[in-house]
Amino acid sequence: MSVLPILERRVVKLNKLTSLLPKPIEALPRVDHLCAHLKVCAKSSYLRTGESIHAHLIIRNQSSRAEHAWQITSLINLYMKCGKTVRAHKLFDSMPERSVVSWCSLMKGYQDSGFDFEVLKLFKSMIFSGESQPNEFVATIVFKSCSNSGRIEEGKQCHGCFLKHGLMSHEYVRNTLLYMYASCSGTREAIKILDDLPCCDLLAFNSALSGYLEHGALEEGLDVLRRMAEEDLVWDDFTCMSSLKLCSSLRDLELARQVHSRMVRLGFDCHDDVSGALINMYGKCGNPLYAQRVYNGTKTLNIVLNTSIMDAYFQNKSYEEALNLFAKMETKEVPPNEFTFAVLLNSTAELSLLRQGDLLHGLVVKSGFRNHVMVGNALVNMYAKSGSIEDAWKAFSGMAFRDIVTWNTMICGFSHHGLGMEALEAFEEMMSAGEFPNRITFIGVLQACSHMGFVEQGHYYFNHLMKQFGVEPDLQHYTCVVGLLSKAGLFEDAEYFMRTAPIGWDVVAWRALLNACYVRRNYSLGKKVAEYAIEMHPNDSGIYILLSNIHAKSKEWDGVARVRSLMKERRVKKEPGVSWIGIRNKTHVFLSEDNQHAEIVLIYEKVKEVLAKIRPLGYAPDIAGAYHDVDEEQRENNLSYHSEKLAVAYGLMKTPDKSPLYVTKNVRICDDCHSAIKLISRLSDRLIVVRDSNRFHHFQDGHCSCCDYW
Repeated sequence: MSVLPILERRVVKLNKLTSLLPKPIEALPRVDHLCAHLKVCAKSSYLRTGESIHAHLIIRNQSSRAEHAWQITSLINLYMKCGKTVRAHKLFDSMPERSVVSWCSLMKGYQDSGFDFEVLKLFKSMIFSGESQPNEFVATIVFKSCSNSGRIEEGKQCHGCFLKHGLMSHEYVRNTLLYMYASCSGTREAIKILDDLPCCDLLAFNSALSGYLEHGALEEGLDVLRRMAEEDLVWDDFTCMSSLKLCSSLRDLELARQVHSRMVRLGFDCHDDVSGALINMYGKCGNPLYAQRVYNGTKTLNIVLNTSIMDAYFQNKSYEEALNLFAKMETKEVPPNEFTFAVLLNSTAELSLLRQGDLLHGLVVKSGFRNHVMVGNALVNMYAKSGSIEDAWKAFSGMAFRDIVTWNTMICGFSHHGLGMEALEAFEEMMSAGEFPNRITFIGVLQACSHMGFVEQGHYYFNHLMKQFGVEPDLQHYTCVVGLLSKAGLFEDAEYFMRTAPIGWDVVAWRALLNACYVRRNYSLGKKVAEYAIEMHPNDSGIYILLSNIHAKSKEWDGVARVRSLMKERRVKKEPGVSWIGIRNKTHVFLSEDNQHAEIVLIYEKVKEVLAKIRPLGYAPDIAGAYHDVDEEQRENNLSYHSEKLAVAYGLMKTPDKSPLYVTKNVRICDDCHSAIKLISRLSDRLIVVRDSNRFHHFQDGHCSCCDYW
């Protein structure tokens, strides 16, 4: 038998035993080096490495008391930065002596973690313990926590404490104090402090301005900006951006131009972020043309600037311009993002361009933004406002994530389409999903109750559920209740509600009651309501028109003449009826008795043909509501060429048989057109959706979804 294998086995066994023996102890790093490493770990959130260093420090245990406190402070900083607040606080409690740096480190950690109340509790403990005196860093942390938590009273007490300790001479303490007073109270306290200072630098003014903007105290912010101009201080980037934000919030075009002019003189208008803020400011101030000038002057374009200029047009209801801008942009070089799609889809929604919305939907899917909540919300809104509530529901159902805007858009969409039961079911589903309703939610819910005639349920939502969720009813909610009572025919209750409600009514509420009187044929109350409403709102043409229609339905031609004379005397003009329809990615706009369209002759012939065909079905022109000072034939002609009839006729000419038509009108659809389109839907075997200023009308098989109440 060979000896070699036996020797090999013994060598292996010896190596294993040797590996179990303790190795010589290597020299540990110096304590100051370890603490420096702890700072790096804290900055980069390297918890495991920091824990290893903590273990080294425990093993060494050779440091003096002062060094020991320094080590623990470094460890507190590490654990706080890594989110281990309990472990950090235990270390702090174990310290035999605590320096102001230790207190400061723990307070800063709690503040960075969002526990501002803990910061204030720690500060009180520090003062009462008497272990350490606060320094300027503690003061800055405490003032910032008061700002974050909105605790102005504690802030005032801390202000007095730091005054006693002589800390208010430090510039950054003073600036944090200014921000606290401005952002928490919104009062002129920060301005008083500025006045008391012997000399104010730019940082002090910036702090006060930023705080007032945060609180929404715009007039006080404007006062700070004026004082900066008086001091002739040279602005920095922060001042410029805050000033632009102030102008946007105030929507003051003249101030915006002055601020822009100063920025040009200081050379701040050439940066991309500043250009974007300028475009947004001019959009908010109601002048998209100035925004366009800024956009045209930018040297390099990016998606932020592209979206900002489209949004500027959108905010000013120039929806077609926003869409046209997108069509001109080089999307290959600067692809759209989720904000771009949101602006585009919402612009399409306001124009009710369903076909264009479908194309954008395809582009959204292709670009990979389908699961963005903002884009999903815009898709639901687009389909709902473009007349396809079914597609809106599909988009809603396909969303992976939903927020309160998603639910509100769907609930209000159902309500605007007259689908009250579906809106209330969506509301119940939202509650089951754990989403809390807000003021917009209850507007949609109250409108749904109005459509369904659920008076008691509407009262429950208004009087109880809104209070339960802390939603304070505003004018829109009160107006919904007026509509709810009026539509149910409870005119006395509606009138009493308007007399006793603790709110000032606007013209929309009076129109809701007046319209109900017109539809329900309560002409005596309608005249009384109209006279009062005209006295309160003498320039609203809608009230005059409804009163004139009431007189016409009652065949009181003298009353009609008086209303027309009063409108002429007060120079109140009736808003012209405008309707539009999208055909093959092009929008066709029609006015009443229009003669501008390229195919107007053929359109008029189509109208005559269709009206002749629906007469045997029961159509009779509603000439009672037309002007009485012309003959009957002329009145029929006037009714025949209303804008919505022209749009429907053009749709019949240019779309395949039995395909749906989607028409939008800027004002309420008239009684005659409503009756005619019901019969046209039956004649053509089509779904015809008309969106007017009040709601959506789904005409199909001779019926309308509004049940002849709108």
